[in-house]
Amino acid sequence: MRALVSVSDKRGVVEFAKGLRALGWEVIATGGTMKLLEESGVEVINISDVTGFPEICDGRVKTLHPKVHGGLLARRDDESHLKALKENAIEFIDMVCVNLYPFRQTIEKEGVTMDEAIENIDIGGPSMLRSAAKNWKDVTVVCHPEDYAQILDEIQAHGNTTKETRLQLSAKAYTHTAQYDAMIATYMRKQAGLNEKLFLEFDLKQSLRYGENPHQEAKFYAEKEPVSFSLASAKQLHGKELSYNNIQDANAALAIVREFDEPFCVGLKHMNPCGAAIGQDVVEAWTKAYEADKVSIFGGIVAVNRPLTKEAAELMKPIFLEIIMAPKFEEGALEVLTTKKNLRLIEVDMTKDDTTKKQYVSVRGGLLVQNLDTQTKDVTADMCVTEKQPSAADLVDLNFGWRIVKHVKSNAIAVVKDGVTLGVGAGQMNRVGSAEIALKQAKAAGVTEGIVLASDAFFPFDDCVTMAAEYGVTAIVQPGGSVRDEDSIKKCNELGISMVFTGMRHFKH
Repeated sequence: MRALVSVSDKRGVVEFAKGLRALGWEVIATGGTMKLLEESGVEVINISDVTGFPEICDGRVKTLHPKVHGGLLARRDDESHLKALKENAIEFIDMVCVNLYPFRQTIEKEGVTMDEAIENIDIGGPSMLRSAAKNWKDVTVVCHPEDYAQILDEIQAHGNTTKETRLQLSAKAYTHTAQYDAMIATYMRKQAGLNEKLFLEFDLKQSLRYGENPHQEAKFYAEKEPVSFSLASAKQLHGKELSYNNIQDANAALAIVREFDEPFCVGLKHMNPCGAAIGQDVVEAWTKAYEADKVSIFGGIVAVNRPLTKEAAELMKPIFLEIIMAPKFEEGALEVLTTKKNLRLIEVDMTKDDTTKKQYVSVRGGLLVQNLDTQTKDVTADMCVTEKQPSAADLVDLNFGWRIVKHVKSNAIAVVKDGVTLGVGAGQMNRVGSAEIALKQAKAAGVTEGIVLASDAFFPFDDCVTMAAEYGVTAIVQPGGSVRDEDSIKKCNELGISMVFTGMRHFKH
């Protein structure tokens, strides 16, 4: 039995080759891999001794040879194939261990030239992988170091890898070459000025019971690399399987949590916050968020940005909740909450990073792609456009409200005080309707003065300002940018309301 080994990622390859030799396999190697194995005391056969032809063109041509691909592609159950190999003095190659030139790492380097990128386009590697993968019934193909141990174990146990394993490895190899070619195609099309093509890579995480409604099929896919504040890479500790709508809602809650550094809690229903608050600790944040809207939180989702304590868990337990998310659940909290059979407890990496991620939204016959809206301006006194200046306390609430309203469906209004939501108006066809909903909720809660109002987009008229004054609003934050901004500024001056323009809107459709 013979294995051809030629790898760029050399993790574990010495141990793998030694394992093959110990099991009686011959090892053929090329270039840098051969040098490493020889220096490590592994007996190897030079690829040129197999092909009878030297490596040429600076190593560009070394494995593109009939004695390599004939040895890989020949079917062991086809007499004509066996005859052709015998007539041409070609021996079988029973395994290919290959991974490819580091093209991605090369093009990600600052200042890389096109010539450098092209030199890191592998030709012989993908060819060998595809040949071996095509003949998987007889040939083992391996391109991931994490598969080395299983392969050695199976050879030791059975004399060769199992047919099931070879099929799985074949599929992995074709996936590897497809991903590699997609990277190269994307890069080369850009260099050539051709129309961009979008290649997406997601792995199936789970098949869902159904989609938004029971008659819709649904699946949940995850990016290959885990990211923070992501349900795709979170760990479910308890509870029944997540549904399509659970995942949507949880994703929306995590986006809100990401906005805050101080202890924070949000309750969410139908992708809109129904109660949110900051506090001295997670207990106070939860208590304030729950008190903000005890009705809407029923059957909702809760997310906190601090480890969930036993005390907080005991307060949450009596409430019917679908999901609780936290960066960590203390042991006492788990003891309390795992008594609720269906409650989903999810541990989420909440490490802050500045990486800009893409957001993909399907439309019939197409796909919309944009950067995630992860930027949020701090609201400062110099943004004030009115005669009255916001107080220090107002500025704290303006910042809080601005970070909440960003995540409310447009048209969006959030009314807050002392770091707590008093009312949220979401998704109305006009901004006055959203303002009315939010302000009436605040009034129902008994708060009629010292209120701060946040709007996700500008006021086209001064009607929202007029209404806000009637409900005790003393400060407003909005992006500005309307041709009638002066109307709203004038009205604020008349009514003694301070107003700041951030210069950045946060539509959420």
